[in-house]
Amino acid sequence: MDIAASAAGLVVTAPLQLAVAVIVRQVHGSPVLFRQQRPGKDGEIFELLKFRSMKNPETGQETDEERLTQLGRFLRSTSLDELPSLWNVLKGDMSLVGPRPEVPRYMALYPEDARQRILSLRPGITDRAAIEFRDEERLLAASADP
Repeated sequence: MDIAASAAGLVVTAPLQLAVAVIVRQVHGSPVLFRQQRPGKDGEIFELLKFRSMKNPETGQETDEERLTQLGRFLRSTSLDELPSLWNVLKGDMSLVGPRPEVPRYMALYPEDARQRILSLRPGITDRAAIEFRDEERLLAASADP
């Protein structure tokens, strides 16, 4: 099901992905795609693909928030930055729904039992928490004690 849905998604979103790629290229330059190694099912490492949303390169002088561009904020708020991840689903590295693939250094901080449960599943483009907490910043701002 994931492969058929991602193939259809790639065909349907191809014009949009092309437009986003052109805009990212104009605003951010090359490369257009952000690529990062992430642990997948059974801890197997794969290369996650997304549209770039930050200034390049990472120098350590700026926080991720400072490196995030106006275009990047828009891409993230609309989840357009995630469209290239459909290739990861088509290749079998990811699923449409599953635990988000974590950065290896953060995954190492999880308790062993939690890490094993997460890595027993194929990572997904979205998960329940991503949907439920989509407006997390707004929800926290409205809270007396975030």
